[in-house]
Amino acid sequence: MPPATVHLVIPCYQESGRIEPFLKELCAVTRELGGVTIQVVEDGSDAAEIARMRDIIVPLCRQNEHLLPPVFLPQNLGKGGAVYAGWDQARPVDWLAFVDADGSCSATEVANLIRRVRLQPAPLTAVFASRWDQTSSKVQRQWKRRLMGRIFGTLVATLLRIPIHDSQCGLKFVPRTAYQRIAPTLRIHGFAFDVELLAALHDSGCEFEETSIAWHETPGGHVHLIRDSFRMARDVLAIRRRRVNR
Repeated sequence: MPPATVHLVIPCYQESGRIEPFLKELCAVTRELGGVTIQVVEDGSDAAEIARMRDIIVPLCRQNEHLLPPVFLPQNLGKGGAVYAGWDQARPVDWLAFVDADGSCSATEVANLIRRVRLQPAPLTAVFASRWDQTSSKVQRQWKRRLMGRIFGTLVATLLRIPIHDSQCGLKFVPRTAYQRIAPTLRIHGFAFDVELLAALHDSGCEFEETSIAWHETPGGHVHLIRDSFRMARDVLAIRRRRVNR
């Protein structure tokens, strides 16, 4: 049987300074795997940034048939909005996935998880990459981000009663059929969209598993620890209220 097919979205906002080496390596390793399409979704950056991204991506599209033309959203929707925009227009595949543009989750780790999900028998289980073993030498992260990650993970697990250590790692695989069932219920498009996605999958009966990966922090991110942590906590409380009301 042919391998399970995967559509991998890379959400981007002002990422032209970081994406090129990662995207080149990702195209190379997924070309060898076969059955994978990659699509960059540019989340409403300005005209100069869009021009820079075109200069990077268009030549790579010519060299890699499985790298699809980029999507340029007319306005900034948030990371989740960019991911869902790419997923919603994907041709029929077995798996929908996304990976962060900065390369913190390396192309090798992406390939490893693709191999892992392809080994799954039906019914399929969503796979979330995880940095839960933060004492491991494989996870290179600033201490303050380690601390915030632990606090946020505890908040999610406690308030939503879902056993997960790391809901925010930027590499996830979701069965397409499972996503189609829950897509109409998804409301959050910011950094906490992962949490709503997790809760919706859990409540729909789709199981998930965390898989430990090697991860290295890449400078130049757009997450503000205090401001965005507050927003994410607010979104988690909103998710909890909606689940209670249902």
